Amino acid sequence: MKLEDRTFIALDLGTSNILAYVGKQGIVYDEPSIMAYDTFTNELVALGQEAYEMVGKTHESIRMIVPIRDGVITDLEAAKDLLKHIFAKLKMLNDWKNSIILLACPSGVTELEREALKQVAYDMGAEIVLVEEEVKMAALGAGLNIDLPRGNVVIDIGGGTTDIAIISAGDVVISRSVKVAGNFFDEEIKKYIRSEYNVTIGDRTAENVKKELGSLSKYKGEKTMSVFGRDIVSGLPKEAVISSEEIRNVLVNSFSVITDLLIGLMENTPPELAGDIITNGFMICGGGSKIRGIKEYFNGIFSVPCTLSPNPLTGVVEGAKGFQKIINRRLEAGYYGKNAKDVKKGSQSKYI
Repeated sequence: MKLEDRTFIALDLGTSNILAYVGKQGIVYDEPSIMAYDTFTNELVALGQEAYEMVGKTHESIRMIVPIRDGVITDLEAAKDLLKHIFAKLKMLNDWKNSIILLACPSGVTELEREALKQVAYDMGAEIVLVEEEVKMAALGAGLNIDLPRGNVVIDIGGGTTDIAIISAGDVVISRSVKVAGNFFDEEIKKYIRSEYNVTIGDRTAENVKKELGSLSKYKGEKTMSVFGRDIVSGLPKEAVISSEEIRNVLVNSFSVITDLLIGLMENTPPELAGDIITNGFMICGGGSKIRGIKEYFNGIFSVPCTLSPNPLTGVVEGAKGFQKIINRRLEAGYYGKNAKDVKKGSQSKYI
């Protein structure tokens, strides 16, 4: 099949959201990666935003499933079902046949988990499936010229994982991943409110608190917020009034894990690249980069300039869009064999 006849599809299989990009069409899907099933018939009731609206408000006959957690497929059949329903909804199932699929995954994903991701795409009819690190795609999507032999530090704070990488000469030199990200912050907020106010709140409430009050440094217009949950003693509905300072303390404590990971990465960085980093600073990507004061936080600790991605939520698929040109050049040069399992020597692709 001619190269131009193949459909290019890029998927950012995030813990919080799934984004799908299709060549010549752009981003065709961007919704929460959650599904609702009927427990008796095992039929899909809702997915995406519709299913997200049901979180915490369903009865025992509805089962909520998130097939991808921390960049890992925890339910292979549900993941296949999710992708099939997404593209069926878009009336684009035929686009999978003989297609080129690029899957973005966290740095810490194992080879076994990577193969599971690829198998989902192969089972849906893809001809060539490639896997690249999310942090690399996020760097491209943020506008970094990663092809230059110059060190760039990219911090990608997603929903399930935070990936940190040093990228130079077109690929990842060294990377680390930790499961401290958006969902972890939500859990820490829930724990704090339960501990301090004896109130149990739901996942969506915790996420709203993070968005409304979350910060890593003081800012003008700090406020308080009323949250409603269940009293852990009486079991009755109860209100708690939370301040910005309280949530800031929770987040700063959580971010210390990311800071330690970054320090460990820097300690293993080649000296020449370390010099570049002082000049270039950090590029912060992902949904976590929207937390107030994050630039000031990292700058205060490391004394280097920090830049926020202009498109933190869609940066990975935007980067994949740019990476398509590289894939096409490699295909024309014969780097990828059948099902992309055989690679011609000289290919710069690290993960295939």
